[in-house]
Amino acid sequence: MTRRVLIVTHGGRPEAVVALHEAVKELQDAGFEVGLHDDDLAETFGDHMAQLRTREGVAESEVVMVLGGDGTILRAAELTHGTGVPLLGVNLGHVGFLAEAEREGLPAAVQRLAARDYVVEERGVLEVRVTLPGEDETRVGWALNEATVEKASRERMIEVAIGVDGRPLSSFGCDGVVMSTATGSTAHAFSAGGPVVWPDVDAMLLVPLAAHALFARPLVVGPTSTFALELLQRSGPAVLTCDGRRRIDLPAGARVEVSRGDSPIRLARLSTAPFTDRLVSKFSLPVVGWRGRVAEDAADAVRVARKAAADAVDAARLGGSRPTAPDPKED
Repeated sequence: MTRRVLIVTHGGRPEAVVALHEAVKELQDAGFEVGLHDDDLAETFGDHMAQLRTREGVAESEVVMVLGGDGTILRAAELTHGTGVPLLGVNLGHVGFLAEAEREGLPAAVQRLAARDYVVEERGVLEVRVTLPGEDETRVGWALNEATVEKASRERMIEVAIGVDGRPLSSFGCDGVVMSTATGSTAHAFSAGGPVVWPDVDAMLLVPLAAHALFARPLVVGPTSTFALELLQRSGPAVLTCDGRRRIDLPAGARVEVSRGDSPIRLARLSTAPFTDRLVSKFSLPVVGWRGRVAEDAADAVRVARKAAADAVDAARLGGSRPTAPDPKED
C-alpha cells in the first residue's frame, strides 16, 4: 500500500523552495507518494475548506508535512481541521513553537516518518460563534491558537462587556481581547502578558489588551466554560481574527462566543522531551544556577571537555595521538 504525504510550504521564501525540493526527494526515496499544496487558503471567517481538502487528497495522506514557521503551520491546520490527519512541522521560521523538527533535521524526520517512529498529540481548538446585529443566523468559525477582537481604527478604542458561562463579569474600554487555547498561550496571549499554559492543560484563556479598567486581568477557565464578548453600542468598530488569518468585521452590538471545539488538530511528534525543555529552547531561557539533572549533565560535559583537553596536552608532549573523550561516568 502506497503511503502518501502532502507538503505545505511558504512558496515565497527561497529557503522554503530549497527545503521543498529536498523534502520531496527524501520522501520519494523513502517510498512515499508526495502531494504538493500551493493554493491560497481561506482568509474569511468560518471554515470553507471542504472542497479543497477533497481536491488535495488530505484524507488519503498519512501526514501533512509543513515547511515553514508557526504561521505556515496555522495555514496548514485549515487543511487538516476535522480530518484527523496529523501535521508534522519542519521549522524554517524564527521560533517555530508548533514545529517538531528544525531545517537541518529534515532527512532524519523523513526517516522517522518512514519507520512510523512518531506519536500523535491532539491539541484542542476554539469554536467561535458570531452574532451580528440585524442578523438571525450565527456565523461559526474556529481557531487553534486564538480568536482576537481588536479595534478597527487606530484612534478609537473599543468598549466591551465580558461574560463567562452566561453570567456578566466586567466591562471596559480596551484595544482588544485575546481568547486562546493552551496552545495559543505562547502566541498572541503571551505577548499581551497572559500566562504560559502547558499544552496538556485543557483550558481557555482570556487576555485583555491595554484595558482601561482596575479589574482586567487574564482569566483561565476550564474546557466546559464559554467566554462571551459584546461590543457595546458606544464602542468603535472592531475586527475578529482567528489565528491571525480568518477575519470578520464587528460593528457595535456584535456578540462573540468562544467555547471548546469538537475537532482537535493533531500534531505528529518526534520528540518525547517535556514542554519545559521546549520553552527553554525556543525562548533561549537562562537555566544557570539550576541544581537538578540539567546542572549534573552540564557538569559532566565540563569534566569531559577538561579531561579531553588535558589528555590532548599530554599526548602532544609525548608525541602521541589525540585520545578519545572519556565516559563522564568514569571520571
